[in-house]
Amino acid sequence: MSNSISNPGHEYRYAGKVLPGFAMLTLLLTFLLVSIIVPLLIWAESNPGIAVAIALPCTLITLIMCIGFFTQQPNQTRVMIWFGTYRGTFGETGFYWVNPFMSRRKMSLRIRNMDIEPIKVNDKIGNPVMIGMVLVWKVKDTYRAVFDIDSPDDEVLEKGKDLKIVNGKDKALYSFVRIQSDAALREVTGHYAYDNETADSASEEITLRSGGHEINERLEEKLNERLSMAGIEVVEARINYLAYAPEIAAVMLRRQQASAVIAAREKIVEGAVSMVKMALDDLEKQDVVTLDAERRAAMVSNLLVVLCADEPAQPVVNTGTLYQ
Repeated sequence: MSNSISNPGHEYRYAGKVLPGFAMLTLLLTFLLVSIIVPLLIWAESNPGIAVAIALPCTLITLIMCIGFFTQQPNQTRVMIWFGTYRGTFGETGFYWVNPFMSRRKMSLRIRNMDIEPIKVNDKIGNPVMIGMVLVWKVKDTYRAVFDIDSPDDEVLEKGKDLKIVNGKDKALYSFVRIQSDAALREVTGHYAYDNETADSASEEITLRSGGHEINERLEEKLNERLSMAGIEVVEARINYLAYAPEIAAVMLRRQQASAVIAAREKIVEGAVSMVKMALDDLEKQDVVTLDAERRAAMVSNLLVVLCADEPAQPVVNTGTLYQ
């Protein structure tokens, strides 16, 4: 029974005695004043031994009692620990006093940002890509955040550059979030291709480049699955960097340029064919000239050359008949 109380597995409110700080400070100052005056009066009556015997314990009690004072701001909590046993989480704001032998682990509930630096991952079709993200998160369950995460080892601390400026008590939390975010980002990236390989690929297929909203939702889902075990809630996760890895970036750039040129050529040819058809139809409709099949083919060829050429066509003047 006692084991289930000391290890509840979730956060609950602290139900112990917490006194107003200013009232306790007034009482403590009064006790300190009495503990000074009384030994002085006894000393004056030529009883220095008794005076010292009273002054020393009173001074020690005053110093111990001062340890119980603490100030708490909005969106901050204190995890109360009584000689290794979890007693609850105190979340009220203000100036308070609690039993000085009660350990108080400060935990912030404020929203935090983390910039996950670009990492190299293989996408769905095996192309190496560089991908990074911005993570917005906060602590939701203080019990799990304090007791379910172990401290990171030295190797992890060396890899995490931002861990060097983090409070020592929060390094375990930041290290856990960074490692799990890296793993979730790799998992999500492996389910999607960077981009459609060909121009005629199905437009409904979600890719890393085109499916921004869907990718971010999938990323948030995976992160919540991984971080909920530590009492952490993901507010937002968004990809902020996406590019091919340097070793294939040049090749992929040429492929994208070729695809763009092909798409542009298709538009040019489509427009040229429609213009040639319109010209032939108008000539016949208005009875401007009558052309046989050979001359129609020659006219179509000439018009397509003029309309599809990269450079302006050079005109040739025919001084003979139509057939010479």
